Amino acid sequence: MRFIDAINEGWTRRDTLLCVGLDPDPARLPVALRDRPDAILTFCRGIVDATADLVCAFKPQIAYFAAHRAEDQLEALIAHIHERHPDVPVILDAKRGDIGSTAEQYAVEAFQRFGADALTVNPYMGHDSIEPYLAWPDKGVILLCRTSNPGGSDLQFLEAGGERVFERVARLALDWDRNGQLALVVGATFPQEIARVRGIVGEMPLLVPGVGAQGGDVRATVTAGRTRSGNGLMINSSRAIIYASRGEDYAAAARAAALATRDEINRWREP
Repeated sequence: MRFIDAINEGWTRRDTLLCVGLDPDPARLPVALRDRPDAILTFCRGIVDATADLVCAFKPQIAYFAAHRAEDQLEALIAHIHERHPDVPVILDAKRGDIGSTAEQYAVEAFQRFGADALTVNPYMGHDSIEPYLAWPDKGVILLCRTSNPGGSDLQFLEAGGERVFERVARLALDWDRNGQLALVVGATFPQEIARVRGIVGEMPLLVPGVGAQGGDVRATVTAGRTRSGNGLMINSSRAIIYASRGEDYAAAARAAALATRDEINRWREP
């Protein structure tokens, strides 16, 4: 299934805009798991199985695996999601950014080695840094546009030919999106910029981090970014869900937090 079709399936059939980020920090895992060699996999698998019916996507952050030599556990986790929850796409959050043959290898890593359905990509080296990922027509390519961190304004809010840099990225994404593969990252901490990007790109999906621990407002985010059908958003929450409990009930607590977040998002989906 194409990434965009899988996302649409979550928005409509499972009635959810929630994306759960999987950022497994070994120091924050439940005590009962910490001495296990597969602690990261076991923890993330528990979160996944507890929340899969509540999400439109899962988003593992590659650094949390690679820093602890757990890439094999990331491979196993994505394989588990595809086997047990085949309708839920996986976004590999790696923010790759390079050109030519190097970008081609990053695409192979994400889509072939790890089996991800989509990848976050840094577009600031231009179109030829994006092309190698577009060669995988069923995969999603999610470009950084207006990120949720305060320092994003250092570059993204600069003037560029009568518009801001992040607006230029959004406009370029429309030109580059020949096969309906592209989406944009726009942070929940900047709802006015979400609305501006939505106005530029129309129905293009937006991945929106910053809800939960980063303090993004759910109502403002949904109101600014929803499409006319009340869809169009992958609203990511990571720490507030996966670390809802550090006890043996971590999976059940994650489900409760995900359910509450999903329902709060859905309160504001109607135009």
